[in-house]
Amino acid sequence: MPGENLTRVEAQERASIVTVDSYEVALDLARGPERFGAETTVRFSATAGASTFIDLIAAEVSRIDLNGTELDPSEAFADSRIALPDLAAENTLTVVSEQRYTNTGEGLHRFVDPADDEVYLYSQFEVPDSRRVFAVFEQPDLKATFRFSVTAPARWQVVSNQTTPDQVPAGERDGVALATWTFAPTPVMSSYITALIAGPYHVERSELTSRDGRTIPLGVFCRESLAPHLDADYVFEKTREGFAFFEEQFDYPYPFEKYDQLFVPEFNAGAMENAGAITFTEAYVFRSQVTDAMRERRVVTILHELAHMWFGDLVTMRWWNDLWLNESFAEYMSTLAVAEATEWTECWTTFVASEKSWAYRQDQLPSTHPIVAEIRDLEDVLVNFDGITYAKGASVLKQLVAWVGREPFMQGVHDYFVKHHHSNTELPDLMTELEARSGRDLSDWTKLWLETAGVNTLRPAFGVDADGRFTSFTIEQSAADSHPTLRPHRIAVGLYELQKDRDRDRVSLGRVKRVELDIDGASTSVDELVGERRPALVILNDDDLTYAKIRLDDRSLETVAEHLGDLDDSLPRSLMWGALWDATRDGEFPPTHFVDLVLRHIAAESASTTLRTLLGQLVLAASSYVARDRRTAMLERVADMLWQLAVDAEPGSDRQFQFVKTFAQVAGTEEQLDAVARLLDGSALIDGLDIDTDLGWELLIALAAGGRIDASAIDARLAEDRTASGQQSAAHARAALPSPEDKRAAWDSVFADATAPNLIVRATGLGFTRARDLATLEPFVEHYFSALEDVWASRSYAIADELIDGFFPAPLADERLQQATQAWLDAHPEAPAALRRLVSEHLAGVERALNAQRADREV
Repeated sequence: MPGENLTRVEAQERASIVTVDSYEVALDLARGPERFGAETTVRFSATAGASTFIDLIAAEVSRIDLNGTELDPSEAFADSRIALPDLAAENTLTVVSEQRYTNTGEGLHRFVDPADDEVYLYSQFEVPDSRRVFAVFEQPDLKATFRFSVTAPARWQVVSNQTTPDQVPAGERDGVALATWTFAPTPVMSSYITALIAGPYHVERSELTSRDGRTIPLGVFCRESLAPHLDADYVFEKTREGFAFFEEQFDYPYPFEKYDQLFVPEFNAGAMENAGAITFTEAYVFRSQVTDAMRERRVVTILHELAHMWFGDLVTMRWWNDLWLNESFAEYMSTLAVAEATEWTECWTTFVASEKSWAYRQDQLPSTHPIVAEIRDLEDVLVNFDGITYAKGASVLKQLVAWVGREPFMQGVHDYFVKHHHSNTELPDLMTELEARSGRDLSDWTKLWLETAGVNTLRPAFGVDADGRFTSFTIEQSAADSHPTLRPHRIAVGLYELQKDRDRDRVSLGRVKRVELDIDGASTSVDELVGERRPALVILNDDDLTYAKIRLDDRSLETVAEHLGDLDDSLPRSLMWGALWDATRDGEFPPTHFVDLVLRHIAAESASTTLRTLLGQLVLAASSYVARDRRTAMLERVADMLWQLAVDAEPGSDRQFQFVKTFAQVAGTEEQLDAVARLLDGSALIDGLDIDTDLGWELLIALAAGGRIDASAIDARLAEDRTASGQQSAAHARAALPSPEDKRAAWDSVFADATAPNLIVRATGLGFTRARDLATLEPFVEHYFSALEDVWASRSYAIADELIDGFFPAPLADERLQQATQAWLDAHPEAPAALRRLVSEHLAGVERALNAQRADREV
């Protein structure tokens, strides 16, 4: 991003000069489809005589007035900055500019609904993109109040952080009646959590009573064409449950005046915590059947963003190196709230299957970093929205709660909010309060857990006497050579035994003893287990208190191989699946054996997110980790088994739905594609399975990838589904077509043409890398590496990330791809660090696949 970066040193220098009081931002959203007008007035104090700059990315700047002196825009505005010379002690700056709408999900995103041609706008400002809408000191520690005034079509909804005011007529333009909405000033906040959402959104309203007796208005919004699918009452119900839970846990009332939740089109992420105006991906408005995993994830996301209202919005990090604390805290608290305040009571199982697996994967990449990452500039921030920032951080917070105790933890968080509300903090500010409440010195804990990278591995080691009882029991801790830190852990050890379940005439595997203890160093004795009979299964980190990979002893591995599905509790099942997958990824457990074990026990898995994760791992193992000479046969076997599992599953069940979706993903033989075609045309039925719009698209994409249909069939289906989702699915399907010409067309549609919006780029990547004949991807290895520097230099970060991640030909997983990736890194030592990081992560994925293939060849 030449000219658009900001370093931490620059931010610190600016913060030492400037204190911002207020912004007044007037936006004209009725100037046409490409640009909108902005007039920004900033009042701030400064060191008299000093010079600094304010951030702005604009199409044109027509006026800059600093303390009554006009600055020449052609001289003062360059490289996303406006130079501010010779400041007074008190300053007033006015900037008039023309701004560009985007279709990348950054700044002010503009979307035209293909269903009815209505225009919808929404803002996305984290990390550095409020500057795409108005002139701003774009760093989190320069907080201020914001007063927005918006002129737009009078029939629109206009939403910001404060309650929407009555509109005032503003005349007519091009036959459209306009109005102006002037919002009250916000509380003091960082620029990245301000928000503007505008358009003919459908809205449903409700309210709740806060802990301090205030009435909090609630709103749920979506596009008008999606309104029939909006289950606003359920969203309100989960929101009320979350409010009650957080206000009780934090002993601190909700800090803003209203709470709107808006499902917006073409959103890059899951959601964004704009104060009082949360934006969500509209994938959470379910127009077709979705998995229970997706339904639960929506609730986690709703409560994640709500938790941010306190942690992140009320109290905000000083600089982006503490981004992890915002996201990890919200992830931990949302999982806790979902498990304890909603019907999704097994959410900690979901956490193991989803967040923990993401964290372990990210933490073993060459790009891993301490939880408290070194953030030198904005480019560093953008690539650090990762599994360390979210998932590992949340896992470590869960360990911290186990370490200090939950009640002291919550009391410390309350004290933190009371002491630092509406201000900026650093990590020691929180740890000071936790130490005071818990009585534990956390300085060593902080250093070992937060300031070092890498994941530890825990293994049991024991002796057994002739009677089968432990004569000794130790937990051995190890770390990778590249990140050798050994850490203190609060863990539980569970002993599990096979038991006859007479009620259901089956064997069950249940816990018979649990020991909780602190461990540290390379070896820790567990004296409480000496004299206990060796059970069928020993689980280290039972109940998932800490963050560490675990390994199984030989008998436990045999028990799991035979009886994993007989574990009645979803949490230890998920832990065992995770242990097996970790060993597979590490080359210690052959991928063929992993596939065998999954196919043997997956029918018994009832936790939806665990099932979804397992199916993804199954496909990756079969397509990339097993030895190449057995891959085709393995994929055929997996697809056949998934079909049978779908047929045998309870009609209409989540398992049946997931088995069918994954079957469609891997179907490749003529017989398998025949089954897909019959499902789609209705000539074959699976009892209880509804082929709705979105599942129909997935089946059509499978036929496209299998060469059973051409572009005309895709166009015909799109004609029946003129929606944003339909357009994305059609792009996916076209890119999945198997011929070299089809792949080239898909590539050119996003690399040669820079106009495609973000989610079309993403969908095209999904289809492009779906190739049964891997030879069709081989020519694109060279194309990919030739395009990287231009993509990084010429596209916005959101689009560059989609292209670099989505079009890497990972399915090849061979030595040639490994060598080409390494060669690019060797030849480009001076490439931007964030770009090199993305490429190095792809290299690590290929090398891990090759290592797994070697392990599989030894079977």
